[in-house]
Amino acid sequence: GEVSDLPNKEYGDIRKEGKRILVPSLGEDAGGRLFEFKSEKDLETAKSYYVELGKSGPLFYSHTHGNGTFLLQMNGDMEDAEFEKFKTAMDNALKE
Repeated sequence: GEVSDLPNKEYGDIRKEGKRILVPSLGEDAGGRLFEFKSEKDLETAKSYYVELGKSGPLFYSHTHGNGTFLLQMNGDMEDAEFEKFKTAMDNALKE
């Protein structure tokens, strides 16, 4: 899919960088986000937002995975096995 920069309004003051990831198999304008935060505390703030939002109903559920100061958030319609591939790719890239 396509990757683009996220506007600053999405966690602008607590993140270093943010990318929007489009995954065509999930539908038009669907995919997720990859953030790099200034601290692990800031990451946890953002991650808890997505977790709490998901508890409000299945429509708002999303997959989340944090590693260090990086947070991956993907559409909840994504199959668990596919999310695992994104998660593994991110973790492997951070090891290098």
